[in-house]
Amino acid sequence: MTTPWNWYVIALVLFNLLGCVWLLWWTSKRRPGDPRPEDTSHYWDGDITEYNKPMPRWWINGFYIAIVFGFGYLFWYGGFGTYQGFGKWSSQGEHAKEKAIEDAKLAQTFKPYEGQAIDVLARDPKALALGRSIFGNTCATCHGSSGQGAIGYPNLADDIWHWGGSPERVLETVMDGREGIMPEWGTVLTGMGGPEAVDYTIAYVRTLGAPETLQNNFMAAQGKKLYEGVCVACHGVDGKGNQEIGAPDLTDNYWLYGSSRESLRRTITEGRHGSMPAHRELLGETRVRLVAAYVWSLSHNQGESKASTGTQ
Repeated sequence: MTTPWNWYVIALVLFNLLGCVWLLWWTSKRRPGDPRPEDTSHYWDGDITEYNKPMPRWWINGFYIAIVFGFGYLFWYGGFGTYQGFGKWSSQGEHAKEKAIEDAKLAQTFKPYEGQAIDVLARDPKALALGRSIFGNTCATCHGSSGQGAIGYPNLADDIWHWGGSPERVLETVMDGREGIMPEWGTVLTGMGGPEAVDYTIAYVRTLGAPETLQNNFMAAQGKKLYEGVCVACHGVDGKGNQEIGAPDLTDNYWLYGSSRESLRRTITEGRHGSMPAHRELLGETRVRLVAAYVWSLSHNQGESKASTGTQ
């Protein structure tokens, strides 16, 4: 707050408080020459009149006390411009103090699970319950309350993992995040195989999960040549992908962005960019371990996970 505004606020506050004092004092006194309370000359139906009696003394004194309280409040907590108050209280400080108390309670709750392995936590019903709660508050927005995912957001309850499904890889994913990038290949493919090159490539990619369908398929045969010239670097000759760079397996019939021809065309021509945020700073290591254990349990120890957490 600039100096002029600071003095403006101070003057406005004092004007209002002192104005209340003056108004109360001015209106509470009777002066020589004032008419009697009964003489207001306001009559209705001949015998109903309006009096003008002063407020009771207790009410006036209560008003004065309230004004004094207001001055004290503004002095202690601050309210005169940039004046911080004699008590140095602030909402930020109050929040920080309460947060520190709650953080200490949470630290005691999570302390028994510090540094434990993911597969060990996944067999602990209490740890899974905590992980499920963290998942619901942090991860369910994208992956769904049961981890089933959606278009563009992986299903965490199956056994398909683009970046690896071992406990260590799942922990790494949650801890530090992932960036999955599929470049735009439409222009390159068209330059290599003409205007139908993308359709050829789509036809071939859709046969990778069932190689026998490649026979007598002219478009897929043409697409294989294009695939081997462009796509093989990431997805491999057999289409099994590469978990080190997050390149999906194209043979498992799981399509993160949909398997329709239109969706595949968009993926190839426009590319895709999937981002999994890092949660190391947001949650802290122990809570990341708990939620990673819960995520890993969704597809690895289904029976125990469901029995202990109530998932379906």
